[in-house]
Amino acid sequence: MSCLALSLQPTNGSDILLQTREWFPPARALVALSAFRHTRMAFATGKHQSVEDGDTSLGDDPLAASSGQLIVGVESRYRVVYRLVNSIYVLGITTADQDDSMNNVFECISIVNQAVSVVVTACRGVDVTPEKLSRKYAEVYLALDIVLRGVSNIRLAAMLATMHGDSIAKMVHSAFDTENKVRGADSWSIVEMQAAEQQAGVESFSNASFELPLETLEAGDEVAVALAPNVSGTLSEQQDKEVKSEEGEGEKDPFAASNALGKPEELLGGFKKDKGQSGTDLTLALAGLEVTSLPPPAATESTHIGVEGFEGEYGGIEFSNDGSTLAEDFEGMNQAWGGGLDASEFVGPKKVPKSQGLGGLELLQTGSDAPPTVPAGGATPLENFLVKKTEMKGPEMYISEEISAEFRESLLARVGLMGVVYLRTLPPNSSGDKETEFSFKIEGTSGVKRVVMQSSRVSSLGNGMFHVRTAPSEKPIPILKYSFLPRLTPLPLRVRLIKRHSGTLLSVMVQYVSNPDLPAPLTDVTFVVKLPVDPTLLKVSPKAVLNRSERELKWHIEEIPLKGSPGRLRARMPVDSSEEDGGEEIEVVGYVKFSIQGTQSFSGISLWPASEGKTDFYQVNHRYESGVYTCN
Repeated sequence: MSCLALSLQPTNGSDILLQTREWFPPARALVALSAFRHTRMAFATGKHQSVEDGDTSLGDDPLAASSGQLIVGVESRYRVVYRLVNSIYVLGITTADQDDSMNNVFECISIVNQAVSVVVTACRGVDVTPEKLSRKYAEVYLALDIVLRGVSNIRLAAMLATMHGDSIAKMVHSAFDTENKVRGADSWSIVEMQAAEQQAGVESFSNASFELPLETLEAGDEVAVALAPNVSGTLSEQQDKEVKSEEGEGEKDPFAASNALGKPEELLGGFKKDKGQSGTDLTLALAGLEVTSLPPPAATESTHIGVEGFEGEYGGIEFSNDGSTLAEDFEGMNQAWGGGLDASEFVGPKKVPKSQGLGGLELLQTGSDAPPTVPAGGATPLENFLVKKTEMKGPEMYISEEISAEFRESLLARVGLMGVVYLRTLPPNSSGDKETEFSFKIEGTSGVKRVVMQSSRVSSLGNGMFHVRTAPSEKPIPILKYSFLPRLTPLPLRVRLIKRHSGTLLSVMVQYVSNPDLPAPLTDVTFVVKLPVDPTLLKVSPKAVLNRSERELKWHIEEIPLKGSPGRLRARMPVDSSEEDGGEEIEVVGYVKFSIQGTQSFSGISLWPASEGKTDFYQVNHRYESGVYTCN
């Protein structure tokens, strides 16, 4: 249900009009309108009170904008979409549920926009007042009733064109066939009449019979004879041949000898003689023959393997025309392909002593007791050819979270945490294009503000359980997105920026301290300070990197301890302006960048299978990184 009710509410005074759907009680619509009015009045009263007190930091009236939406109600919650036209609020009421709220909002906004068009047309302009609406109250009432039940833009344009100067009945009923006329199509009555005429014509022609006169038939016979004069003679000859063949077959003895016994043998009877040059041209005779080509010379050479325990020449057979025998060509095969697999050359005649603790695995050693030497490169030649690759056992899921915060000196001004749940399916090649389908549940969502899921792949089962079904993909698929309440968002790092401008000398200090409740200390943290000018002289502590093109000063901290004293980053530089000159205040902004991975998400949200003891997916390391983490 997209829109449940439409209403016209002036900024001052009682409601002008209320139009509801059949199944929506008007009493509930009045409750929603009253809550919207009280909310609007409360905002306006707070704004006036703040202006009288001298505090103008609250901004404008949030409901005095040209359009917007507001959720009202306590037990029964409704979403009110409004547009302010001059001094009249055009309101659309819909449900505030979480499953299909986005569809409700967009459809309700479209209906409210159509209602605005009706109101503006009735008042002949944007100067909409209650007095002008009262003059066209009947037309507006019926037009909003049609708009509330759904109307196309073509029919709406026809209704608005007939609102002034024509009767109400023509405005309401003449628009049914407007869309068909605009598109060039016929109305249903015309199409139905054409179909009835076509059916009557088919029935009349199917039951009709025609009798040709005798003169017409005789003229047709004469034309047929003129066109085919030898038809009768040809038919008689065919009948004579059939009679003769039947007589010959009747006189034939079934036990008589075959005539093929008396014929001489013809060896070349099945071959057709070619009088061309193919008899003398050998290339044409050999064109259809396929001859297997020999391998290239490089393929016949042996390959030398220098891995310890497997040294030797492998592969390669020499082709020659010396007429050697098969035994001579493969004489070296009894030496374990060059000695690489002959254990007697490496182990020795003595029995290898069996030691305790390895369970017999020491018998796999084929070299001496001394450990194998590792080349200077750090890896044996065999390890250069072997690459370890971990294969996926099944679908994998992980959480990627991003936190943004703004500190003004030591006070936290703003904070926000956004998280995304990713699904990595088996590759299409290994899964055979089989869909991935399983159920999972999410725990630790007490601080979640809002959750948005990709409905084409995920469906909610209630109580924090979800069911996913999707086709395999090469890239990770984002299936859920959520945001945290600011008051419940944990902070990984507190930052404070202090600046002092004395004379022509500017001093900046950044203090930072880690959250002791983190599962692991932050590593590879980068602090960036935007400098107001390109410094000619700069003194920093500890060492930092200066980017003159971007006017940035960067510190890289390898690790911030969980329970340690606050860290300090200091910088001092001369500037052109002086504090005594009374110019604009120098602005210095700092940024923090970090990114960590771990088995636990920073927000405390965890993923679990829907049923215990069943592994439908595998969890990999979760990601946690900083977004816009600033201090000034």
